[in-house]
Amino acid sequence: MAMATVQCSPILTNRGFMTVLCLKMRWAILPFLLLLTACRAAAPTWPSPDADSFVQYQQQSRQQLESHRRFQTPDRQAEIGYNQPREWRPQGQPKGGMLLIHGLGDSPYSFSDIGPVLAAKGYLVRTLLLPGHGTKPEDLMAVSLEDWHQLIQRQTDIMRREVPHVWLGGFSTGANLATKYAVQHHEIAGLILFSPAFSARNQLVWLTPWLRPFKDWLRKPDGSRPLQTSVRYMNTPTNGFALFYRTSRQAKSQLRHAGHYAKPVMIITVAHDSVLDTAYTLAAFQRYFTHPGSRLYWYGDLPAGVPPSPRIRVKPDALPRLRISQFSHMGILFAPDNPLYGESAREKFCWNGQEESALKACLAGQEVWYSDWGYQERDKVHARLTFNPYWDEQNLAISAFLSQGTPLE
Repeated sequence: MAMATVQCSPILTNRGFMTVLCLKMRWAILPFLLLLTACRAAAPTWPSPDADSFVQYQQQSRQQLESHRRFQTPDRQAEIGYNQPREWRPQGQPKGGMLLIHGLGDSPYSFSDIGPVLAAKGYLVRTLLLPGHGTKPEDLMAVSLEDWHQLIQRQTDIMRREVPHVWLGGFSTGANLATKYAVQHHEIAGLILFSPAFSARNQLVWLTPWLRPFKDWLRKPDGSRPLQTSVRYMNTPTNGFALFYRTSRQAKSQLRHAGHYAKPVMIITVAHDSVLDTAYTLAAFQRYFTHPGSRLYWYGDLPAGVPPSPRIRVKPDALPRLRISQFSHMGILFAPDNPLYGESAREKFCWNGQEESALKACLAGQEVWYSDWGYQERDKVHARLTFNPYWDEQNLAISAFLSQGTPLE
């Protein structure tokens, strides 16, 4: 029996998944029979958003990591610990809760330093592992934005049963998710946002939802650089960037629709961010985050013409004595003594948008300066800045913000 096959055509469903509509023509007794078959690549089953407790969610996440993670080191238990959802409890009864959401390609390890700091201030602190993360980058191909929203909704509801009030915090894409949820849910007490990704520096990011059905990767893996480390992805499928764009669009849409957000918000960001348009972040802070206790902690020079404000603290980001040329998108999250990202980092980011000779020099152990991605300076080799030399001072500012009424000056 002869059979003809038509090429599968990619389409996009309303849930945002990549699917394939396969048309198979089979010749039988009749001239031909057209069959429509929906096809979809197999993907891991992520922990149910309907977990009854945070402990159950942790257990499900750990099982997921054990069975699906592509391990990068011989120490599997350490990698699982880096990537699984974490909890830090204060001494005594919590005065509130803090639910922290990591960024695109990252993991709960992003909050490994700030988590215990917030717990010491009396908060029950928990981190999430967004579906598609912690295992291997290609697992982001089959994730939808709704998967992320459902997880945040469920774990926020669980935390609200245990503490008087809940704050949300997030880094980059996670800050977008936290902002959208908080604007929609007035029971959220406020926000702490690290490098919120309200607007991307690359103005072509809006194309990624359109490219996603036809192109799995914007930068196809070719073996020239690692795909992931023990704590984060180094490359992300097109669907991941499409989700990133959609979170930024949703956060901005919610803020525009609301007109302003009246709860206290603290934003910590850097002037020289290769990923984000931080001038937009500054404008959004001034326009939408109107609570008198809201604060913007800004590393680097403010744009020309921005007047001084008691709500904005500016810190210089060029620190030659520490060989720091500028701050980076991710560096604000980690203490100088962080074992992976600190001054004596085991996870040095030599892939930093430099020439091949500089990359090789960094990998060979040559003395480096630190910057955000893409920064170059003659006769200097730059690795990514992955720690915050103002860590203790930043924590004091966060403490002052949470106390609501204590000035930053």
